[in-house]
Amino acid sequence: MQLRYAFRVYPDAGQRVALARAFGCARVVFNDAIRAREDARRVGLPFPTVAVLSRTLITEAKQTAERSWLSEVSAVVLQQSLRDAETAYRTFFASIKGTRKGPKVGVPRFESRKDARQSVRVTANARWRVTGSGRLCLPKIGAVKVKWSRTLPATPSSVTIVKDAADRYFASFVIDTDPAADRTRMPATDRTVGIDLGLTHFAVLSGGTKIDSPRFLRRAEKKLKKAQRELSRKQQGSKNRDKARLKVARAHAKVADARREFHHQLSTKLISENQGIAVEDLSVKGLARTRLAKSVHDAGWSSFVGMLTYKAKRYGRTMVTIGRFEPTSQTCSTCGTVDGPKPLNVREWTCTACGALHDRDHNAAINVKQAAGLAASACRAPVRPGVIPAQREETGSHGFPTDARAA
Repeated sequence: MQLRYAFRVYPDAGQRVALARAFGCARVVFNDAIRAREDARRVGLPFPTVAVLSRTLITEAKQTAERSWLSEVSAVVLQQSLRDAETAYRTFFASIKGTRKGPKVGVPRFESRKDARQSVRVTANARWRVTGSGRLCLPKIGAVKVKWSRTLPATPSSVTIVKDAADRYFASFVIDTDPAADRTRMPATDRTVGIDLGLTHFAVLSGGTKIDSPRFLRRAEKKLKKAQRELSRKQQGSKNRDKARLKVARAHAKVADARREFHHQLSTKLISENQGIAVEDLSVKGLARTRLAKSVHDAGWSSFVGMLTYKAKRYGRTMVTIGRFEPTSQTCSTCGTVDGPKPLNVREWTCTACGALHDRDHNAAINVKQAAGLAASACRAPVRPGVIPAQREETGSHGFPTDARAA
């Protein structure tokens, strides 16, 4: 399994200039590759291969006056940019044919120098290394200071340098983990749990535990509104507007980091304590189109379930997702009677068949666990299939937005 370990890096002034040059050159090569393929499609010619694009857009382009500055960055960075364009087209065609799972992917588009997020990837053949003093030495950039929050469990296959909207730099290492070693980190247990996700409480467990919703966005809303008002009053193109934009981006990054940390801590705790975990397949996109949209986005259910999924796969746990149309809130967990739909303001109800008094969310969590088949045995529960991409690893990582080019 591949995991992504992210660490904050602090380049000096000269290294920031070198990184900006690398970001720009990678972006130009990526855009040139898209333009070359679009020109070929427009005239009815076959798409040029990666080898042809590498020769024309990198090797030969360096000999011209218009693209001579491509020689100022590592050739590996430019080659990886071409591979990113190839991957983007391959993903697009797979999405059109229906061979790719998930939502439809649009046609690759040009990147802009004004994009909030910039990244370049450096593979092992570029001979990057970690020095004895703990700095990350990158080709034609230098030894960059890294804030190591922990040690890497294995030798990384690549490193991606990312600059986010809040003007922060990160080094993201892709690690191939050892499944046997991962399973020894968390011994097997006979406990199982069903989870009912919500807004009043972020999660209610089948054991009765209720986990309050932190509501990070709601708590920071006043500060965010003030920063956004200040940004809207700045003149377009001015330095003061750039400073105000950075202030807004940092405020949003603080909220996103706090939410991600909460998800990591809770998901790791649930995975370590339970052999089987059951959750409901919520229609997050549908709920995000209602009047509860802001609260739904603030909760971040999809991100949390994604963490549970890849951690369960990594540590040998059983993860079961039941259908969203299962009547968990309408079924009595004691006798199994379906008592009909109930409005959201009904938080407690009494079963008309057996007379049991139920807390709505706790009853739903028990029904989620029973519907997943975890009540009898976690070992025999079906595991939801699916390919697990490289993920940001556990609590302690300084996260950043996901980018398909950096995967």
